[in-house]
Amino acid sequence: MKQYNVGVIGATGMVGQRFITLLENHPWFNLVALAASTRSAGKTYEEAVGSRWLMKTPMPESVKKMVVLDAANVEEVAAKVDFVFCAVNMKKDEIKALEEAYAKAECPVVSNNSAHRFTPDVPMVVPEINADHIDIIPAQRKRLGTKRGFVAVKSNCSLQSYVPALHPLRKYGISDVLVCTYQAISGAGKTFETFPDILDNVIPYIGGEEEKSEQEPLKLWGHIDGDKIVPATAPSITAQCLRVPVSDGHMGAVFVRFENKPSKEEILQAWKEFHGPAQDLELPSAPKQFLHYFEEADRPQTKLDRMLEGGMAVSIGRLRPDTQYDYKFVCLSHNTLRGAAGGAARGGGRGLRRRGGGLCGGLAAECVHQPGFEPLGYGDVALRGDGLQRPACGAERLGTCGAFGGVCLHPAAHGSGKFAGEQLVQLFEEEAAVHILFGLHGVRFLQVLHQFLQPFDAVVEP
Repeated sequence: MKQYNVGVIGATGMVGQRFITLLENHPWFNLVALAASTRSAGKTYEEAVGSRWLMKTPMPESVKKMVVLDAANVEEVAAKVDFVFCAVNMKKDEIKALEEAYAKAECPVVSNNSAHRFTPDVPMVVPEINADHIDIIPAQRKRLGTKRGFVAVKSNCSLQSYVPALHPLRKYGISDVLVCTYQAISGAGKTFETFPDILDNVIPYIGGEEEKSEQEPLKLWGHIDGDKIVPATAPSITAQCLRVPVSDGHMGAVFVRFENKPSKEEILQAWKEFHGPAQDLELPSAPKQFLHYFEEADRPQTKLDRMLEGGMAVSIGRLRPDTQYDYKFVCLSHNTLRGAAGGAARGGGRGLRRRGGGLCGGLAAECVHQPGFEPLGYGDVALRGDGLQRPACGAERLGTCGAFGGVCLHPAAHGSGKFAGEQLVQLFEEEAAVHILFGLHGVRFLQVLHQFLQPFDAVVEP
């Protein structure tokens, strides 16, 4: 399979270091460019980082002698790569300008930063909730004047504990939500060794987290109107976020009020029946039951339940009536797996269902094409065909057949395709790197990259 040249912007920082460790020996991505501030530019990566290497694994030999580029020299960096990962430590306005500069240089940007989360035409996708938001990218490209370039972002990791639990209840008209989140130290890029102040302690403040927790769900629940994503106007959400002495796993205590109050049994049934494209397509790494409800009064517990279904499921418990709101409950997700970056997503190709268009072969984990498509595999991502050759159904070009979830949509060859559409859409033209970005967080926004991107919320909550 062809490898794609990628770069890391902000390579000397903690998140940049995490990108580098995950790119080492990666079967799809060839790290060819490291960029950072002017202060580091011109030095070898080893010299630029010095004693500030923060990963548990040694610095890869392959990057030690690479010369760090100046991230401000956009054209130079963009000319070397198919796309970039961005994890810079700058002011938000500066991050916005830098990321758009790369996009305008026809270099797609996958951002770990929060700066563009509320840019109206930048998608922030949790595919069980808002997979259709990727449809905004043509509008963003029109604004930027690009053919390939765009910016896409991940959502905040704490949302993964409570927003999936609330989502199937929206049919009852959620009017008000109060949530208190109890967030693991890995969300701040810390361990107990590097964060001794957290031992026997709770810190009742995480900078910027409450605003994100209150506002980002409304964008996820919004809709596309012309050239922008319009956030939902309800529910009203208020949040309080605390850092607790837990290694991994974000917990939320949720209080909810409805316009049309459901019964407890109706809520439990909605959770039990809720599923997304990953479950519909029965993809291998998707949780069989996305939302798990525990009947025990003392569950979910972070230590016991964060790894439920490989850390990809959401655990819920203690649903009961409340004296001020209608109901209250507790929910839990693994912030470095389910809540992983960039939106990154579960490996296994969860389907971003997309108007009869997508990609067949390489990024379709369960492509229906037979014969001639053998698993190539990376982690638990089964690839049937390399996606770069002519598919068995006869589609000439990458992206003209199949679906992001792997069920082929090519009606001429497979009229029974699960989501067979009337029109074949080549979503991101023929640039395979862009298909890779959105082909496989499967159900979260950078689906193909779950195995690769999943640790990033362990590094930082930007």
